[in-house]
Amino acid sequence: MTTSFCLLCYRSANKHKPWIETEYQGIVMENDNTVLLNPPLFALDKDAPLHYAGEICGFRVHNGPSGSSSVQFEAVVLDRSTGEGLVRSKEPLDCESQREHSFTIQAYDCGEGPDGANSKKSHKATVHVRVNDVNEFSPVFVERRYEASVPEGRLFDHIVRVEALDADCSPQYSQICFYDIITPNVPFVIDNDGNIKNTEPLDSKRQRVHTFWVTAFDCGKNRAQADAQVVVTVKPSCKPGWIGWSKRVEYTPGSGSIPLFPSLHLETCEETVWNIQATVELQTGHIGKGCDRDSYSDRSVRRLCGAVRGEVDLLPPPSPAANWTSALPTLPSSDSSLVFSFNGSTHVAMVPDSIAAAVSGDHFTLQLWMRRGGINTQPPTNQARGNRREEETIVCSTVKNDDSFSHYSLSVHGCRLSLFYWPDVSAARPVKFLWKLEQVCDSEWHHLSLSVQFPSVTLYVDGVTFDPALIHDNGAIPNPAPRQRLVIGACWEKRKGGEEVFMTYVGGYRGLLSGVTVRPGSVEPHSVVECLYACREGLDFGDLETLGSGMKVHVNPSQSVLVLEGDDIESFNRAVQQVTYRNSLRFATPGVRPLKLTTSLRCFNEESCLTLRQLEGYLVVLQPDAPQISLSGVGPHLARPAPEFEGPRGVPLFPELRIVCSLSHAVNTAAQGMEGGGEPANTLMSDAVAHTLDGCEVQPLGEELNPEREELLVDMDALRERGLEIINTTAYIAITGAESISVYEDVLRSVRYRLAKGSARFERRFRLSCSEMNGRYTSNELTLEVNFLHSLDSLYHPSHLLASQQQFLHPSHHSGELSGHTLPNPHRNSVVPGAATVIIMVCVGFLVVMVILGVFRIRSIHRRGEGTGGGSKEDSSQWDDSALTIIVNPMESYESRMGISADTEGEGEEDEEVVESPDDANDDQRIIIKKEGRDGNPRRY
Repeated sequence: MTTSFCLLCYRSANKHKPWIETEYQGIVMENDNTVLLNPPLFALDKDAPLHYAGEICGFRVHNGPSGSSSVQFEAVVLDRSTGEGLVRSKEPLDCESQREHSFTIQAYDCGEGPDGANSKKSHKATVHVRVNDVNEFSPVFVERRYEASVPEGRLFDHIVRVEALDADCSPQYSQICFYDIITPNVPFVIDNDGNIKNTEPLDSKRQRVHTFWVTAFDCGKNRAQADAQVVVTVKPSCKPGWIGWSKRVEYTPGSGSIPLFPSLHLETCEETVWNIQATVELQTGHIGKGCDRDSYSDRSVRRLCGAVRGEVDLLPPPSPAANWTSALPTLPSSDSSLVFSFNGSTHVAMVPDSIAAAVSGDHFTLQLWMRRGGINTQPPTNQARGNRREEETIVCSTVKNDDSFSHYSLSVHGCRLSLFYWPDVSAARPVKFLWKLEQVCDSEWHHLSLSVQFPSVTLYVDGVTFDPALIHDNGAIPNPAPRQRLVIGACWEKRKGGEEVFMTYVGGYRGLLSGVTVRPGSVEPHSVVECLYACREGLDFGDLETLGSGMKVHVNPSQSVLVLEGDDIESFNRAVQQVTYRNSLRFATPGVRPLKLTTSLRCFNEESCLTLRQLEGYLVVLQPDAPQISLSGVGPHLARPAPEFEGPRGVPLFPELRIVCSLSHAVNTAAQGMEGGGEPANTLMSDAVAHTLDGCEVQPLGEELNPEREELLVDMDALRERGLEIINTTAYIAITGAESISVYEDVLRSVRYRLAKGSARFERRFRLSCSEMNGRYTSNELTLEVNFLHSLDSLYHPSHLLASQQQFLHPSHHSGELSGHTLPNPHRNSVVPGAATVIIMVCVGFLVVMVILGVFRIRSIHRRGEGTGGGSKEDSSQWDDSALTIIVNPMESYESRMGISADTEGEGEEDEEVVESPDDANDDQRIIIKKEGRDGNPRRY
């Protein structure tokens, strides 16, 4: 009964759950595993002091919010009766990897017996554990070497800042408390933030570079693992401006693009600027019409640009066919064009009516080069508005259409360009198109292209389109005379009585004009206009992708002005070094191009902002390697039978002409000299290049061609097909137009020389030469001597030259031909008259003398034989002429001089000459030369 009662008491004793705090804060050191909790860990049970039920048997650790912290911690019971517990880590903790941990904990009582049956557990309490740092890491510098540059003579609050980092996790040990300069006796100090400054003004002459070492300490007094080196360079006294400016820049033609300022940079001497603008100007006004363009004629450039043919040159070079420009003064030009000067009064060009009629119609394109004010005259810019008499007329034209007349005039007035257009002078009212342009009054060369397709008018100035600023009806004005007229440099008015005079209604033009052309029909495409004006040289920017943020670059259409703008000095310096000069011409025009660099700075304090002076320099384009244009494969002699020249097609003069263009350049042959044991040297090497010729000329030497007896023939269809032009006179033939070498070879090989029937000539000499870029580069002069071969029957019996010597000739025997040379023509029995006549006579005379000496020698031997043998040998003394053949070749020396190879076809054939005996000589004596031809029949002359 007693035992049963005690068991029932235990079962009823464990009535309450253990109790613990709801939240604990703990601290643990990196080198320790015991967690110090606040408040301390105690579990209470209201069943105490009952045995088991009032005791705490254990603590359980559960996962925290992250689900992983409980693995690293455990809780143990230190006293079961008091419920005191201890939290500790199972493994070492690392503050740098995880500084705080959170988990939950529960307490369990011992239940109702030794086996812990029916034990109860408390609620879950949150435990926050912070891992305290241990100063286990030392500071480490971000960089091992720090560099700075400062100008001399000043004290600075900040020169350079060094920085060190500490890997400890706590602020106490991870922070750098102070830095220290460990190199003694240096004029520098460092603060706790790592800023270095100088303690005295620095002198670059005394010491240019200062080098010293610094170290760092964290707040736990750990020193840096490795010290850092500081290098301070002392610059001479700072002068704001551009550094690295080179006044002279050289350019070798063919180099493509080169940087103009490769080492240029801006020095502001610590002045803070927020905007920088630099303007680079390349002045090419003295190079032709403003820049380096194709050095071809205007007509050739139009063809190369794909312009429609049919333009009419209103200011052609003076000539008998174009005499209306002969009274105009001209100026020299570095390019191929002809520049005409107008003085506003007496210099006027009246275009003939025949030329004006070719450009009629209301659809046309007018193109010209213009420079106001001439060379040294600045055109007035303050002219009164509306004063028509101050207008300067460039072109004034009255055009006859089918049944009516239209009128237009192009004028300048101040900085305005105007087109006055009258569709029908008898009915419609005039319309005026007005453009306000700075290019009209800046005294520089400009290219104007005006395309009129009324009522649409398009103006291109230097390849850029400009819309009219004003279009209006000009009101009631006197009608122009209904008569076709075209005048350059002025206009006219109709006086009372019908008399017409110039420059009374509109003033004359003062300035320079060149390349004034009109092409009737459809307007010129924009691409053609751009090509005609396009500069081959100018300013450019190297690589736009390298342009820094905030940077802007702008280049004007003529590429003579480049503007850079930015707000960062370093980016600006890199951008300036990317400014380049380019020239796409293989043979660039040599000379000097002035350069200017203007800089504008804007600062936060405008009163003390820097002002930089303008820099001036020059670009020198060196002399290009001259092309060597070589003509070969012709002559120097051309011998043909005269009948071939009298044929309908004549004889080609240059059938095997070859044209080669090469560039010579110096090559260092030091390596070859070393191998051969000789001295190193430079030699000239030539490389063949693709080239374009623009003219060739064939000129007869001596007297001009007689049009009634001789002429030069050219394939006109081939010329027209290739777009080439020809001038054919009795003094020369000139073929012009920009084309490839192969085209000129084909055309020149087709040039033929023809004689009229019965035009007996002996010789004629021609000279051939070619040029490039309008005579800037010329070829060698190839001279060809043409010889006309006539048969003896057709001449004045040249055998009479030997008649006086026939009585001295006796039969002789000689096998084979005396000469191994024959004439290069199918008529074997022919001789060359003319200049070769003298040579023939000399040869014949020499031969006759030799024959006479031989005859006398033979006679003397023959007489001695007769004296010895007597009359019994009469028969044997008779001359045997069957084996003797004498060939008289008067062309031998001439052919040898011509270098004509021997005709081997007649070798081995036997020529015979039958000469009558002197005893039988009479008035009918003659020399009979027999020479077998291919057919075996003898030919007599």
